[in-house]
Amino acid sequence: MTVVFELTDVSFSYGAGVTALAGVDLTIHQGERVALLGANGSGKSTLLHMLSGLAQPTGGEVRAFGALLTAQLLRDEAQAQAFRRRVGIVFQNADAQLFSPTVRDEIAFGPLHLGLGQGEAQQRVDDMLRLFGLEALAGRAPYKLSGGEQKKVALAAVLAIDPDVLLFDEPMGGLDPRTRQWLLEFLEALHVAGKTLIVATHELAELERLADRVVILGEDHRLAAAGPVGEMLGDRALLLNVNLIHEHTHVHGDLVHTHAHAHPPGHEHGTEHDHALPHEHAHKAHGHQHAHPHDGTDA
Repeated sequence: MTVVFELTDVSFSYGAGVTALAGVDLTIHQGERVALLGANGSGKSTLLHMLSGLAQPTGGEVRAFGALLTAQLLRDEAQAQAFRRRVGIVFQNADAQLFSPTVRDEIAFGPLHLGLGQGEAQQRVDDMLRLFGLEALAGRAPYKLSGGEQKKVALAAVLAIDPDVLLFDEPMGGLDPRTRQWLLEFLEALHVAGKTLIVATHELAELERLADRVVILGEDHRLAAAGPVGEMLGDRALLLNVNLIHEHTHVHGDLVHTHAHAHPPGHEHGTEHDHALPHEHAHKAHGHQHAHPHDGTDA
């Protein structure tokens, strides 16, 4: 299989010496669907930014399509355009990447910036407006749209370039149920069309629809595990260790019920939880225990 990305001993530290990634080795092949999992602050977003060329490692190397992906390469206009044509990223907060005065201008920006002719660029815009059902919003300002509409505009703007690889940072965040379902179906269609999809996500409940392979980052910012979705979700000890699930233990007489829950992003205890793993039952001493996740922001 053709290698799209190859990371060798990749590390990233911020100026103050704060580590975001440490010694990561990873290979991603053409046509794969890969989910990047990890607790808040584990480095998922930083890794995604490296793959998109928005950040360069402070240690190790990143290769994209066989070439070293460096700041020097991206300073070369021709090489930068070639890379941007092949790799697109949709950010967690869609409004962070929407800056044009209208939806039509937003979708046209990428094709025009990468050197497509006016006619071809406008044809792509029209195609994207139809594909995403945005015709009625073409003249609207993106910042005046709903969160779901902004997500569609951001995705349309990226797909107008027709990249081989699509990177998503928490694509389901903030979406209503109908839009979430639409996006899941759309990502499945992109996979069938042969696109390489790399998704940073907390969505354990929908992971099997998002990816075929999982890469898990630990809270030490190192690669904790990688493998098929079913195998990774079935490893309860691993998920507990990397802080992707927690346990609630409830006592009813002499019967103790231990429940494993996923960590929804941005939620605290007391809110609704996804039941990622089956319940366990055991006879233990009386008591009531709670294991709580650590709060933090993703690096």
